[in-house]
Amino acid sequence: MKTKLLTKQDIETAAAILRDGGLLGIPTETVYGLGADGLNPKAVRRIFEAKGRPQDNPLILHIPDASWLERYCCGVPETAYVLAERFWPGPLTMILPRREIVPDAVTCGLDTVGIRCPNHPVTLAIIRLAGVPVAAPSGNLSGRPSPTRAAHMLEDMDGRIDAIVDGGPCGVGVESTIIDLTAPVPRLLRPGGLPLEALREVLGDVAVDRAVLAPLSAGEKPKAPGMKYRHYAPKAPVTVVAGPGEGTARYIRERMGKHTGVICFDEFAGGFPGCTVNPIGSGRDPGEQARRVFDALRAFDGTDVTEIFAQCPGDAGLGLAVANRLKKAAGFQVVEIGEDAP
Repeated sequence: MKTKLLTKQDIETAAAILRDGGLLGIPTETVYGLGADGLNPKAVRRIFEAKGRPQDNPLILHIPDASWLERYCCGVPETAYVLAERFWPGPLTMILPRREIVPDAVTCGLDTVGIRCPNHPVTLAIIRLAGVPVAAPSGNLSGRPSPTRAAHMLEDMDGRIDAIVDGGPCGVGVESTIIDLTAPVPRLLRPGGLPLEALREVLGDVAVDRAVLAPLSAGEKPKAPGMKYRHYAPKAPVTVVAGPGEGTARYIRERMGKHTGVICFDEFAGGFPGCTVNPIGSGRDPGEQARRVFDALRAFDGTDVTEIFAQCPGDAGLGLAVANRLKKAAGFQVVEIGEDAP
């Protein structure tokens, strides 16, 4: 199979691929997704095959607006519509009770489904024209950094899927935030492009699942994508160094070698001579960090780097999502540097 690269003008071709049970790379504001007809179990199973995705890692259904919620979800709480009014289209996925029309292949047997409305005009037009919800995880090989450009997705998926629609670079750069609305207290399952603080402004109390900060155990079943497995990883092992910028930079300098890669804030980019350095933006700008973190992780794979150290932002705003992605890439191999470190 030769994967076609489609343009924004090829909406009808893209919609036909979905209706015919094919696999389509779709642009969103977060990352590129690997889409299939979410009501076609055979097509959905092909997503898992193309990615090499674990069979217990559920997918998200993408819809064009909140009027589609009742088609695929039952017992939809009023809070879902409040969130949709405030944040859709946008980087928010809601976990809701599913209807029987949603195949087990999408939910991996769970009685809930993740659902969102992406903020990208091309993909919204494709979904409307196809007339089906689109099941889509990120468009990378399982475990690899998520693609924020069509070229990234083509690196991983060429020959594995039918086509990729090039909708330009992704504006957010990390996946959607996932909130579980079936829990007694709304629960953050994955931090993403919508900050936790924005959710709390609307919902009040929001619990944070422990999988945001630490790995699930081997026997636990994930309720949403990105909760259980090592994700976003380049080929070289990653160590995350968390704490004050000067302290984390010093820790890395003391351990760097000829084949060390460094992900750092712009302020420290000149402080690692002889290393392959991929800065991700100012330490004061988590939005820019989010847009650049996956590009930085991917860039090391074309080098002779054998180890990677990454400075880690704090948990405020989008920093929580960036820190989560780096820690997942590192398999939660994290070094904490205290405020009073020498």
